[in-house]
Amino acid sequence: MEATTPRPGRWLWLTTLGLASTCFLLLVARPLHAQQATGPRLATESPYFFVKSDDPSVDRLPLKSTEVDVKISGVIADVRVTQTYRNEGSRAIEAKYVFPGSTKAAVGGLNVRLADRLITAQIREKQQARIDYDAAKKEGKTAALLEQHLPNVFQMNVANILPGDDVKVELRYTELLVPQAGNYQFVFPTVLGPRYNSPQSENRNAKWVAQPTLREGVAPNTAFKIKLALDTPLGIKEIRSASHAIDIRKNNDDQHVDVALAQSAEPANNRDFVLAWRLAGEKIESGLMLYRGQGGNDGNGAENFFLAMVEPPKSVAASAISPRDYIFVVDISGSMHGFPLDTAKIVLERLIGGLRPSDTFNVLLFSGSNRMLSPQSVPATRANIEQALSTIRNYNGSGSTELIPALKRVYAEPKAENVSRTVVVVTDGYVTVEREAFELVRKNLGKANVFAFGIGSSVNRHLMEGLARAGMGEPFIITDPVQAPEQAARFRRMVESPVLTNVKATFGGLDVYDVEPQALPDVLGERPVIVFGKWRGEAKGRVIIEGQSAEGPYRQEVRIDNAMRQDAAALRSLWARHRIASLSDQEALEGGDAFKQRITDLGLRYGLLTQYTSFIAVDKVVRNVAPQSSTSVDQPQPLPKGVGELALGEGQSLGAAVPSTPEPETLGAIAIVLSMLAMLRRRARRHDSRRFTA
Repeated sequence: MEATTPRPGRWLWLTTLGLASTCFLLLVARPLHAQQATGPRLATESPYFFVKSDDPSVDRLPLKSTEVDVKISGVIADVRVTQTYRNEGSRAIEAKYVFPGSTKAAVGGLNVRLADRLITAQIREKQQARIDYDAAKKEGKTAALLEQHLPNVFQMNVANILPGDDVKVELRYTELLVPQAGNYQFVFPTVLGPRYNSPQSENRNAKWVAQPTLREGVAPNTAFKIKLALDTPLGIKEIRSASHAIDIRKNNDDQHVDVALAQSAEPANNRDFVLAWRLAGEKIESGLMLYRGQGGNDGNGAENFFLAMVEPPKSVAASAISPRDYIFVVDISGSMHGFPLDTAKIVLERLIGGLRPSDTFNVLLFSGSNRMLSPQSVPATRANIEQALSTIRNYNGSGSTELIPALKRVYAEPKAENVSRTVVVVTDGYVTVEREAFELVRKNLGKANVFAFGIGSSVNRHLMEGLARAGMGEPFIITDPVQAPEQAARFRRMVESPVLTNVKATFGGLDVYDVEPQALPDVLGERPVIVFGKWRGEAKGRVIIEGQSAEGPYRQEVRIDNAMRQDAAALRSLWARHRIASLSDQEALEGGDAFKQRITDLGLRYGLLTQYTSFIAVDKVVRNVAPQSSTSVDQPQPLPKGVGELALGEGQSLGAAVPSTPEPETLGAIAIVLSMLAMLRRRARRHDSRRFTA
């Protein structure tokens, strides 16, 4: 029998198919590699869609309500948050709830109310608190454990909630409210957005990241109320909320205002609650606050604390501004789809459109992969600006959120020695690589300063504030598109001319120590200079703030005398919170846990929640005689307002960990490969047809 010789067209087809298949696999694998580690993702690594069990004996939604009571006196907010857990099933449960908090909160107390009993929590080293809690749970005692995962991410665990139980958990915190350009603002985060958990993150195995999330459009079952009492030394000129409808009741003197949520059909706890106000006369409450400690009960003696808040000079436009290079790092991942990315486009139109012709710029778009719009920065001409904006408008948001590779690429971009560079990061911050990002920015501070725009109804403020702090810039939070022009204009004022440089604080006649911050940064915009510290002896002397303004040397004094009130007890916690934040920043920069003991000691001494200390409350009564039959329940979060299900990924069955979607670049490459296959197949057919005809 004569051997059959393969036809040339078939060889062409087989070779092309093999090459195309290889390219296809490589292209698909590349973005997936950026989104997840090798091997199957663990359920603990990613948020997932909540599916209510058919088991009627287990109450899967035990958190019934959250009530917030806020008292603001001057620049200090005292906040009490009451979470009510009720077990409407027939089986004992342990409720677990991961929730957001203020990045500036000094959490200093926890109580548990169970029927007619009040259980006061104790501060403990984190591991010891966990051991005590697990022991109480196994013994059948009702217990509550409050832990901090990040400065703005907390977790409440309540063990042995019996059928019919009504357990109220109260946590208390204080917060310093620092005005910006005469505007005061109080923010209460209500929902924790789903985090993309990068394999590069130190939190990649953290269980708290795997929070259950309600489907898009499903309202949270938890009732939410907030009321605020606002007292100021000057009359309140204006008060408003861009996030919620509110009811306002003023006194005749305009120095006391009561605020509460207005009746509304839409949920109130799927976005940050933001209240803003201005004082009469456009002034801020600059001056000095004192606290003379009562001390002695902690074995360390009395400590006295002060807080100086000094208003800086007004911004003055510099007569000659050196050209700058701007790189805009824009998040186009799945969680940005819809409102956040649409708002980001508005912001970028304002930011890029406001550049001067002498400036240069570039744009890096990132999700699971990243790309520069231009090989190098280009002059800010109208044609270049329009081309960049036109390209940005074509993106709709999909894929994962690989922030670290994007930042590394920016810092690898060459820059002329005589050019100052500003990096502007635009994102919702739904990542778990905060520590890695802060370290990267701080180590590259000599190459660029960093400004961060957080866009969304409930952004990751810890990331935005930390990036700006590490990069000697400023954070901007935009929860509504109408805020975009105002924030873009504020950014321009800041980058064009710092208000105060070479800032230092000295103290005449006042014996001070443990001053925070240890070095004062340049003042950008109209934000006051803040100095914390301790003092000994008599309250007399002066605080002196000096620096260099656009108009020349600047100096301002605040006088101190014994006649001043010395009862601002919140300063004790606020000073300790600021010192802990400074040590945490340094720890993030150096890596490891070199400052763990110092942070732990501060948390224990001042009774504060930290990454190394927790609050633990244990009832003395054994209430659950069969604790081994109890089950754990994870309270689900709603999706933040304006965030779609792409934040968790597409095409995944309910209840399972959700991988991210392929990148737009990947889908485009796949389409190209398939088009090549079709074209080559047609050519092969024509070749066979001609050979047959001949």
